[in-house]
Amino acid sequence: MVFSLPGPRMNDQPRPLRIDFVSDVSCPWCAIGLQSLEQAIARVGDAARVELHFQPFELNPQLAPEGEDAVAHLREKYGISEAQVRQNGEAIRARGAELGFVFDMQRRRHVWNTFDAHRLLHWAETQDLQLQRALKHALLRAYFSEGENVSDRDVLARIASSVGLDAERAREVLASGEYAEQVRERERFYTGNGIHAVPSVIFDQRHLVQGGQPVEQFERVLRQLSAEPAA
Repeated sequence: MVFSLPGPRMNDQPRPLRIDFVSDVSCPWCAIGLQSLEQAIARVGDAARVELHFQPFELNPQLAPEGEDAVAHLREKYGISEAQVRQNGEAIRARGAELGFVFDMQRRRHVWNTFDAHRLLHWAETQDLQLQRALKHALLRAYFSEGENVSDRDVLARIASSVGLDAERAREVLASGEYAEQVRERERFYTGNGIHAVPSVIFDQRHLVQGGQPVEQFERVLRQLSAEPAA
């Protein structure tokens, strides 16, 4: 995969390291990958200046507004038994617990369309990267820990407000269809560049790490890239 190269390094300070985290809010491995990445960022500390952007990817863009039963959806999508669905869910729950993320599989009974959530995240990025990051975390917790409907616009506006975004403006964005084309354009860009599984974590727009990797893997990448001069 080839992305545009960053600009030249201008001084001796750690250069800004852009990270594009391509993911869906209904993807459990994306929640795991984000926890792992952020713990790696904390370990590296001042040795890396990270600029984290969240990019859209829909695991189930075809889902109707009412969504689907989670177990039935996973059985049909992956051709596995109900027992396998529950076994996989337990493995995900345990991995999340190791990283401090709560997966409540009893509450996560439904799969929802996430396009509006991605529109909200895109809007949040235009406001402040830290607010976008907080919103991403809140959406993941709402879906996986609390079993909320992340396609419901009232729920989305409330979640936006809980992280410091303007609730009324969030409702306006959701009701108007704003940022729909921008989200679709970004989705097309990443799928057009070979991203068909998430999480896909792109460092400096040219180095790709996929999956819910261990903290140590992300830490190695961060330290290596932070020590390199820009291309």
